[in-house]
Amino acid sequence: MAYRAVLPNGIRVVGEEIPSVRSVSIGLWIGTGSRYEHRRNNGISHFLEHMLFKGTDRLSARELAEVFDSIGGQVNAFTSKEYTCYYAKVLDEHFNLALETLADMWFHSQFAADEMEKEKKVVIEEIRMYEDTPDELVMDVLAAGVYGSHPLGFTILGLEENLLAFSRDDLERYVGARYTPQNLVISVVGNIPQAQAVAAVAQWFSQPFPGIPGDASPNLSPPVFRQTVSVRNKDTEQVHVCLAVPGLAAGDPRQYALVLLNNALGNAPSSRLFQEIREERGLAYSVFSFHTAYRDCGMFGIYTGTSPDTLDDVLRLIVNICEEMASHGLSEEELRKGKEQVKGSMMLSLESTSSRMSRLGKNELLLGREVPLDETLAEISRVRPEDIRDVAQALLSQPFAVAAVGPVSEESLLRAIARSH
Repeated sequence: MAYRAVLPNGIRVVGEEIPSVRSVSIGLWIGTGSRYEHRRNNGISHFLEHMLFKGTDRLSARELAEVFDSIGGQVNAFTSKEYTCYYAKVLDEHFNLALETLADMWFHSQFAADEMEKEKKVVIEEIRMYEDTPDELVMDVLAAGVYGSHPLGFTILGLEENLLAFSRDDLERYVGARYTPQNLVISVVGNIPQAQAVAAVAQWFSQPFPGIPGDASPNLSPPVFRQTVSVRNKDTEQVHVCLAVPGLAAGDPRQYALVLLNNALGNAPSSRLFQEIREERGLAYSVFSFHTAYRDCGMFGIYTGTSPDTLDDVLRLIVNICEEMASHGLSEEELRKGKEQVKGSMMLSLESTSSRMSRLGKNELLLGREVPLDETLAEISRVRPEDIRDVAQALLSQPFAVAAVGPVSEESLLRAIARSH
């Protein structure tokens, strides 16, 4: 049974006790990411995530890593557009040590000058690695095209020139503005009783929060989705293409119909895009659809990588399949199979403490509440064919924004798009 508690300082603790396992997963979910940046400090959320692993007043970077290695545990972190998560998975007997170490990183990171300079080089290499990965780079090209100067169009890794300029004061001011108790959710799932979990979080996270108080001045207005065509010309073997339309915000009641639509269109091996483009015609190795939900908006998209000489055929097939879906939706049999597939996949994914920890933490941070699995399964079961058709028409009848990375020009991409209609 999941639980929720709010500490006196405003930190929300969510969790679930699972006595049948020996592990415990801990997540510190903070409501900040590249959306809460501006052009001059773009990348600071991600850089700060790196710096929390680079040494505290008590432990060096190596000693932090050794704490978790010595108990056979795992520790890591990631940054997204709207949140950052620091997480660990350990045996239940090492829960207190893991939480104490995460708290040490949170409250007592030194941001030492020499460590900052070394880590700037690491992140610059990460940026360059990303530039050499066209199937990931095209997602950033797409976001920059459709969201423009809005922070949702920024990259998570940020700009190299910003990174080189970051100082310790910059980090401490950002911590003071964004790493606040009211903006933190701590999720604990595993063989730890609720009372023990809440007491341990209160013990280690009730001290004064770090940083220099300040205002991050984030742009929280919803972005305007622009139907743009964006191209990054690169010498690659394939053209990597994304087509996208506005999607649904997190918590939109139509999300359950969209999950089933996405699954049938391109998010499963039996989906229409995969079967038609890869299996039947052999025009691409990778083709899939995706949906990204933010607090107040979303993006629904399709990705594929294909040879320049088959780009026209692939785009035409994608557009035709989407038009067919928008006009007719799914058959009763397709919907029945899709429901079973989605429900089965969801239940299997939640068999690990890590997955359950992520679900609880993210839902609390973005929606302000737990969404029980039974509620989700019931909502999926209630989706009707007309619900699929309605959401397909609402999304897939719009003009696509398009982004491409590879040996293609904007003019040739525009011609290919025109021929696909």
